[in-house]
Amino acid sequence: MKTSRFWAWLVFIVGAAYFFIPLIATFEFSLRMRRGAYSFDAYRVVLGDARFQETFAYSVTVAVFTILLGVFLVVPTAYWIRLRMPQLRPVVEFITLLPLVIPAIVIVFGYIRMYGSNSPLPFLGSARGTDALLVIGYATLALPYMYRAVDTGLRTIDVRTLTEAAQILGAGWTTIIARVILPNVLIAVLSGAFLTFAIVIGEFTLASLLNRPAFGPYLQNIGANRAYEPAALAVIAFAITWGCMSVIQILARFAPKSANRPN
Repeated sequence: MKTSRFWAWLVFIVGAAYFFIPLIATFEFSLRMRRGAYSFDAYRVVLGDARFQETFAYSVTVAVFTILLGVFLVVPTAYWIRLRMPQLRPVVEFITLLPLVIPAIVIVFGYIRMYGSNSPLPFLGSARGTDALLVIGYATLALPYMYRAVDTGLRTIDVRTLTEAAQILGAGWTTIIARVILPNVLIAVLSGAFLTFAIVIGEFTLASLLNRPAFGPYLQNIGANRAYEPAALAVIAFAITWGCMSVIQILARFAPKSANRPN
């Protein structure tokens, strides 16, 4: 018992060191912008940069629309499959896993070929059309995480009983999904939303090749031309990502426990 506990702690310490030592070194380097002293000058420069503010605001806006699109697509689909078509669940799960094995660069080149200025649907010929394609692309990349979060939430409630009760009271399908199902899986939806937000904030390929002013390309551009600011940006991006993950862990405590009922 003592030996197994020793090895467990050893593995934990090695893993923690592997994770935190580079982060601490990056943070320490980001404080060295002022020669001979530690300071937060790099963070002031980054946060005061107009491009940082513009790109971050753009990515946050795109993330909000991506989350809304993901919820609009995933919640009704996952609900309907669990209620009426459980035999299609393996097929849908396979489809939602495809973004994990299909590189983003394949998606963006497909966009360029299908929606370029010479195509019948020239969405890339306008900024708004390109933004719409970017939102759809991000929703595709986040699909595995959003779908599994919502599906897990649906497993914790008795979907069939809630649906039958709502129908007895005269509710239609839109009302059932919006006012019965969605509030009961809201914690799971928020978990998927924060994962989607973290993906959108740091994504580079789609935004870069579609030439959109997003936060990911800004990070790459600063990293190629500056010294201390990239370290500060890396710490900020890390804080944003882990902030989202922490919120997910907090929300998970309020999620209902599985009722273990067949639906």
